[in-house]
Amino acid sequence: MRRQFTGWPEQAMDVLWQLQGEPSKATRERCRADRERLVRQPMIALLNEVADADPRYEDFSVWHYRTDSWWWQNQGAVIRIGRKVEIGLRFSLDGLRIQGAWWYPDPGQVDMFRRAVASEGSGRELSAIVEDVRRRGYDISGDVMKRPPRGYPADHPRANLLRHRSLIAARAFGCEEWLHTPEAVEQVLSAATDLDALLLWLARHVKRTA
Repeated sequence: MRRQFTGWPEQAMDVLWQLQGEPSKATRERCRADRERLVRQPMIALLNEVADADPRYEDFSVWHYRTDSWWWQNQGAVIRIGRKVEIGLRFSLDGLRIQGAWWYPDPGQVDMFRRAVASEGSGRELSAIVEDVRRRGYDISGDVMKRPPRGYPADHPRANLLRHRSLIAARAFGCEEWLHTPEAVEQVLSAATDLDALLLWLARHVKRTA
């Protein structure tokens, strides 16, 4: 039987606090079981409930631990929407951060993105979507060139978007009380709705190459 999400326990923050800085191997091993139970397993339960609410979000992964301390201090997860198009979640002492991202592109995907941005119809659509997402409180970032790529005019009306080699819309939700309650499921679904148009545009126009 799948564990029902009831929120991250308050003790989850205590465990993450113990893992700050450069925790020793002994500290990591001492905290491992509590971190798994109080931090990682709630993320799995949360995303199972998100997937139950919308089958589009069924393809998800919740990261394990790695050598770098960052992976012990931050619990990450992704929901895959398309090739290199994802919803990312990160739970830490700073609270919950959610982003919609197209990143680490396959060969050819950046060219496909640029062609879609340069095209009048799809480009205008993306520009409007990005502005709407920004108004909803998301920061827009990515791997951005200093100037538009070769072959596109410097005064192109969407020159700023053409400079992107990845595109990320992220919002830090902080340490809200709802993190410790089942309400977090609805908050994640609401964020996914905010990001839906952007992610669908990317999944449609930045497809996996042959």
